[in-house]
Amino acid sequence: MSHINQEPFPKLALVAAATLIGFALTAAAAGRFTRVANADTKIEQASAPIAARDLTFFDMADGSVEVRDANGQSVVFVAAPGTNGFIRGVMRGLARNRHAHGYGQAPAFRLSQWPDGRLSLQDLATGKNIDLSAFGASNRAAFAQLLAT
Repeated sequence: MSHINQEPFPKLALVAAATLIGFALTAAAAGRFTRVANADTKIEQASAPIAARDLTFFDMADGSVEVRDANGQSVVFVAAPGTNGFIRGVMRGLARNRHAHGYGQAPAFRLSQWPDGRLSLQDLATGKNIDLSAFGASNRAAFAQLLAT
């Protein structure tokens, strides 16, 4: 018989491991349920955007995505089928979130450029906010064109 089978596992190691796991779960739950604001949220609340535009996105029958200005309903941009994958991906995720909360596609999204150069997209229906600058310059530029037109 081996030496491991003859001696019991050290109780102190088991207690330490259980304590560490319990602390990690408690800290994660506390962070999740207290909704502690991150630094980016505090910065956005403290400053005003230098440019902002409310936009609506509509899936068309031919597979394209039509972007309209929410104020005048004029067409700002049309993403042809199979193009603009980043815009489509972001909007698909936001649409899924809206569907889960019972909203349709009619409420607008606010595209904002901040003084520090960041670009963000906020769902005005659910309050979800995405920092588009975090996805790199080329993906940021895909949305920046919607602000410029």
